[in-house]
Amino acid sequence: MINLYNDILEIFKKNSDILFGISNIDFSEYKSDYKCALIFAVPHTESLSISSYKEDKLENLILETRDRINLLLEEITPLLRKYKIQYYIPPIAQSNEETLIAPFSFKFASVNAGLGWIGKNGVLITEKYGPRVRLSTILINCYLPVGSPITKSKCPRECNICVNACPYKALNGYEWNIGTKREELINYKLCNEKRSLYIKTHHRKHSCGLCMVSCPIGI
Repeated sequence: MINLYNDILEIFKKNSDILFGISNIDFSEYKSDYKCALIFAVPHTESLSISSYKEDKLENLILETRDRINLLLEEITPLLRKYKIQYYIPPIAQSNEETLIAPFSFKFASVNAGLGWIGKNGVLITEKYGPRVRLSTILINCYLPVGSPITKSKCPRECNICVNACPYKALNGYEWNIGTKREELINYKLCNEKRSLYIKTHHRKHSCGLCMVSCPIGI
């Protein structure tokens, strides 16, 4: 499917600020139905720091990236239909409020595609933008050239800025490698509980991006 791959490359050449790659999906329950995942990371239009952070500003940046993702999907999916390739766009959010696990791990796909690694804050860190990106993925039922996985953290070992920024002490300060479990990095139930408190006032989960905007990578 070299023609499909070249057409995909052309789309991302026109959107050169967006990071993208191809991941194998051997780690996923979808591996019997699809061959790989196209994963991409859309950067925020403004790189917030801890000094410029406001929750509503972060929310607006997240919404902007979501809109741009939708435009990209509208450009990529017709290509897949043109080549008669089966595809699926998995949801980014968890489907189970007990386990808080999404059907497909965008972060692990990003790591496998070589887009970045997982920081002590439990989110994807990219060399260019740090954690200030929003992810999307398309599962594709054909083989495309996969990237080289990043297997260990590139954060400075002594850096705990994001850990100290968390007001709820939900981060454990553990250095990630590709075999690290989520619960080693973060008390995800505590994090989710605190974010959920804002549903009544904000009509959505509070973005609480302190552990993200405090990251010095990408600034």
